[in-house]
Amino acid sequence: MKRLALLTALVAFAASAQAAPETYVIDNSQTVANFSFSYLGMANKTHKFDKTSGKVVFDRDAKTGSAEVTIDAASVNTGIALFNSQMQSADFFDAANYPVITFKSSNMTLDGEQMSLAGNLTIKGVTKPVTLAVTRFKCASNPDFQGDTCLANATVTIKRSDFNMGKYAFLAGNDVTLSLTIGAVREQTVQLASR
Repeated sequence: MKRLALLTALVAFAASAQAAPETYVIDNSQTVANFSFSYLGMANKTHKFDKTSGKVVFDRDAKTGSAEVTIDAASVNTGIALFNSQMQSADFFDAANYPVITFKSSNMTLDGEQMSLAGNLTIKGVTKPVTLAVTRFKCASNPDFQGDTCLANATVTIKRSDFNMGKYAFLAGNDVTLSLTIGAVREQTVQLASR
């Protein structure tokens, strides 16, 4: 009888361990953070940030999770050094005083018609609630990292004036679309690789 109880407990423990949420570390080499806006009312301009970090916690069974994304504001890349400096200035991201842009979510929904990621976006010291539409989320074995990698696409449109970046409205539209293509490697794999 004791053996049966022990076996039942072990099976229950194994099942709960399998169902436990897993942590994935955002890999900058697989991640792209873009932002686009209307320029002179004629065409969209798209620029990017070169440095992104953070983590994604994913519960496969419940299809829920959370995410923390940190973007280095000084890594803004327009392809032109002069424009980079302007974007880093106090008129826009003010990277000297606000070196990071953060998104923190505790509400990831990966089930139903529309996958989403709701949380708080902080830019230039201003925090606003936003909901990113997730258009793709997939985890698979990645031989390059000898473990699982999750890939996701997420977008949201914000108003730059809400984040104290409303200057030069005659040049650039107020609506800015943030697009994230996230590649995240399972934390256990990263820890093993660093040993």
